[in-house]
Amino acid sequence: MGSRLKTEELAYIAGFLDGDGSIMLQIKHRNDSKRGWRFMFTICFYQDTRHAKPLFWVQKRLGIGYLSNRNDGMTELRINGYRGSERVLKALLPFIKFKRIQTIEILKAARILQGKNFDLLKNDQKYKLRDILLRIQTENYQSRAKKTSEELSKVLGLTP
Repeated sequence: MGSRLKTEELAYIAGFLDGDGSIMLQIKHRNDSKRGWRFMFTICFYQDTRHAKPLFWVQKRLGIGYLSNRNDGMTELRINGYRGSERVLKALLPFIKFKRIQTIEILKAARILQGKNFDLLKNDQKYKLRDILLRIQTENYQSRAKKTSEELSKVLGLTP
């Protein structure tokens, strides 16, 4: 992360994430892989574009992520990837209150996936990933339809 963060800065950033952020583990479709998808870890902070200044501060303090202005008047700070997401979430975990379950589950998934080829994972690891995805989507507010256990099992190659 950026220069050494103070405890109160970590607590502030964790509170921001708890209130105006999201922690996601997604299966993203990809045409450039034989599997047709990949896992994507994302931490996102949201703020009305008129009041986006705190997002710049968070980005600078964490030393990671990119900012973008959305068409709906919101600005977001996105942190993608296993290593970056894991590093940030480990630092924030002691201070996260409302998104604690998602954080713990994402960290479990990172330990399973980091530096490994998904196709070489054992079935028990794939089942763990499926269960992690289900717990995270249960905890996260989503307006889109959620995937069922059966759908996730099929995508992860756990069905005959």
